[in-house]
Amino acid sequence: MLSRRLLRVKVAKTLYAHLKSGSDSLKASENNLVQSIDKAYDLYFQMMDLIVEVARYAESRIELAKQKKLPTYEDLNPNRRFVDNKVINLLATSDSVQDEITRRKLSWANYPDTIKGIYNRLIESDLYKNYMEKSVCTFTDDRRFVEDFYTALEDDDALADLVDDMSIMWSDNLSFALYMVIRTVSSMKQSHTDVKILPQFKSDDDLDFAKQLFIKALVNYEENQDIVDRYTRNWDVERIAFMDNLIISIAIAELMYFDSIPVKVTLDEWIDIAKYYSSPTSSTFVNGVLDKIVAELMESGKIQKSGRGLL
Repeated sequence: MLSRRLLRVKVAKTLYAHLKSGSDSLKASENNLVQSIDKAYDLYFQMMDLIVEVARYAESRIELAKQKKLPTYEDLNPNRRFVDNKVINLLATSDSVQDEITRRKLSWANYPDTIKGIYNRLIESDLYKNYMEKSVCTFTDDRRFVEDFYTALEDDDALADLVDDMSIMWSDNLSFALYMVIRTVSSMKQSHTDVKILPQFKSDDDLDFAKQLFIKALVNYEENQDIVDRYTRNWDVERIAFMDNLIISIAIAELMYFDSIPVKVTLDEWIDIAKYYSSPTSSTFVNGVLDKIVAELMESGKIQKSGRGLL
């Protein structure tokens, strides 16, 4: 499931692109937002298929070794634990997974060097060596190996760079996608005949949340910037990152127009986002400015929350 954090990031990036491009079409930018969110879900399936392709490459290596003119005993009697991994095979034969990959036109066919590189790094890892040396391997062992494989990919810079190149809309989405794959794999059991894929959204109103947040942030951008300006007059304007102002502006829109989201949740989310998507000091700056703005908006009654404990 795509988290609300990811949806907020998508809103921020779409608003940034809209403002920087000088676009005057709200609808076109809203469509770009929806497409970007859909592409993030695509990456979940692209990553789910990655280990399947690596295992297929491993099997092709086994078959090539058997065809040598003078094959060794190991060539003729290979350790097939990785290529016969029951979790990988379930992913490879899953109708729910493979139908989505086909429908979304996803493939690793154009990236053989990437598959080869991941395979070569994998077989040199302790994870792989320890797994292949096990005397007995259960479904749980297979599943844990696949989980650890995807966990390790979070530190694979080559894969991260490739994903960014594959689609501009996948930029910074790899960790989210890998987390979703790990959750999917963790729920798999030997008795399962198919893979239970995660839905795109946790809640039916998540997509509407993203669209409405983008619209409210864009339509009220100038007004919200006036509020920001009042609390940043003593700052060197040229040293305030554009992304900081944009993040504060979206946070104001969320505070004012989403009465079911607690103030603390909004502040925590946008302060955290500022850490990763603006300057090193942005979170402290955003936190300080938002604290003052929240006090003003609360006093003027512009923040109205429904439900207990939402302030």
